[in-house]
Amino acid sequence: MSGVELHGTVAPGFERVADAFLANFTSPEEASPEESGRGDIGAACCVHVDGTPVVDVWGGLADQATSRPWERDTIVIVFSCTKGVTAVAANQLIERGDLDPDAPVARYWPEFAANGKADIPVRWALSHRAGLAAVDALDLTLDDVAAWDPIVEAIAAQAPNWEPGTKHGYHARSYGWIVGELIRRITGLMPGEYIAHEIVEPLGLDFLVGVPESEDARVATLYPARFDDPAVEELVDSVLRDTSTLLGRVMGGPAQLFGYDDMWNTRRMRGAQMPSSNGHGDARSLSRMYAACLDEVDG
Repeated sequence: MSGVELHGTVAPGFERVADAFLANFTSPEEASPEESGRGDIGAACCVHVDGTPVVDVWGGLADQATSRPWERDTIVIVFSCTKGVTAVAANQLIERGDLDPDAPVARYWPEFAANGKADIPVRWALSHRAGLAAVDALDLTLDDVAAWDPIVEAIAAQAPNWEPGTKHGYHARSYGWIVGELIRRITGLMPGEYIAHEIVEPLGLDFLVGVPESEDARVATLYPARFDDPAVEELVDSVLRDTSTLLGRVMGGPAQLFGYDDMWNTRRMRGAQMPSSNGHGDARSLSRMYAACLDEVDG
């Protein structure tokens, strides 16, 4: 066992989930900044069944340098789990009749029609079939990404990477900008603001797309994952950084966002709205949101 103290609650019959959770941790004695990433340093896990939480646990450290413990209210960047929240927001607009999944994206975002994209329907954007997995404007900076308008304008202007609708391809970064801009065009709110008003507040969640500086003290520090075999780590790193390939452009995107490293601990990247990648929250909130899509939660 890792030696990490478990906090929270586990319903009878779900003890093995807590055991598996603890098995992921690096013990405090073994953990060091050089070894970070070969086991969890701090984490949380929550599971709902039929609208009721049956596992809600956390443990470890939120920051190694200061030995700050992972608390009940600690939040952490959840990377692509943000796409799920953004998708729920878009489907909420569909449910309300404000967004037609069979309408072209350009109905709501006229500039999107440029370069052969006039007929791409909303449902292809929601299902990674729009053919816009890679953003071609590789000269955009992190400041451009954080500013929102430059990145969505670049997507609107470019041609698809492949014929839309003919295949699926993971829109790793672009998904959030495309769907987020649809949310903004329809509601007049930035996607993080819409999510806050229409999903987070009604459900009592702790989730942010765009973290204000006042919340920084609650954010867990991200440490880069490491591989047991350095050669594998080097190979993965080189593949993701190769912008001559579609995979490299998709995963890196503009401003070379491929790294899961200290860049994401900066105020600029925490505060930006990237509804594909930089949502911050806790496991309890993600589990509760999905539970509410399926069952009644607390009435």
